[in-house]
Amino acid sequence: MKTLIGFVLLASSANIYAHQPVMDMAPRWAEGYGFQFRTEHYGSNDLIKGSSDVSNPEGLKRYVTTVWLESVYTFNRNIRATLKIPYIDQRRTTSLNGVGVRQKNTGIGDVVLALPLKRYKNRGSVTQNWGFTPSLRMPTGESSGSFPLSDGSWDAGLSLSYAWENPLIYQFYDLYYWKQGSGRHAMETGDSWGVDINIGLHPWHSNETDTGVFLLWDVSAHHEEPPNTRNRTTASGGDRVHTGPVLVVYRDNLMIRAEYKFVAYENADRFGLSRGSEVSIAVGVTF
Repeated sequence: MKTLIGFVLLASSANIYAHQPVMDMAPRWAEGYGFQFRTEHYGSNDLIKGSSDVSNPEGLKRYVTTVWLESVYTFNRNIRATLKIPYIDQRRTTSLNGVGVRQKNTGIGDVVLALPLKRYKNRGSVTQNWGFTPSLRMPTGESSGSFPLSDGSWDAGLSLSYAWENPLIYQFYDLYYWKQGSGRHAMETGDSWGVDINIGLHPWHSNETDTGVFLLWDVSAHHEEPPNTRNRTTASGGDRVHTGPVLVVYRDNLMIRAEYKFVAYENADRFGLSRGSEVSIAVGVTF
C-alpha cells in the first residue's frame, strides 16, 4: 500500500458539493484510487427572519442527515475523476394553512461527478498546488411528493482552490459556484456560491508508521439565491457563515476526519429555519 505522507489538498466538507474525496486529497500516483464514507448532520428548530430570531408557535423544525459514498480515481497526479452518491434522511415540521405538519423522506439524492485538475509545485519543504474542478450534479433524487429529495434539475459547478503546506503549517482556500438548472414540477432552486478556508497545524507525524494528526480551523461562507415558491425541497435562500474545529488522524492509507461547525452569521431572504450547527465524520482509504 502506498504511503500518505502529507495531505496536499485536505479541505472542509462544509459545502457538500464543493469538495472532493478522499477528504479533498487523492493518491498522487498514476492509476491510484480511493473511497470514503462520510456522514453529516445539520438542522434546528430556530426560526429566523433576516438575521433575527422570531417566535415559532407552530414548532417548525428541519433536520437532515446524509451519508455519502465517495470515490476517486487518478489517471495521473494532475488529473482525476470523482463520484459522490448521497443517501439522505430528512425530516421537518412545516406550516400548512397555519398548522404544523410533519414530513419526512429518505433515499438516494443527486449524484455528483467531477473532474479535479491540479497543478503541483514543490520548493524545499513547501508544497503547494492550484486546483480547478468542473462538476455535474445529476437529478437522481426523488423530485415528487410533499418533501422531495431533489428539485430534479441538472446543475453545473466550478471550483478554484489553492493549498499550501510545510511540515508544520497547513492552509487551504476554495472558491466555488453552482449554476442551477430548471427543475421538475416547476420547482426552481437558486444559484449558490461560497468560499471555504482551512488553516491549522500538522503538529505530529511519525515516519516509521506514517501516522500523524492535523488540527485545523474551518471557516465556510455560503450564499444561496432564494428558490421559487413552488420549490418544496430543503433549499432556502440567504447567507451563512459556519466555523469550527477539525481533527484529522491518518495512518498509512487510512484517514479519519471529524469536524464541528457552529453558526457565526446567518441571514434568511424570507422567513426560514436556521441551518443550525453542522457535524461531519468521514473515514477514507486510498490505494
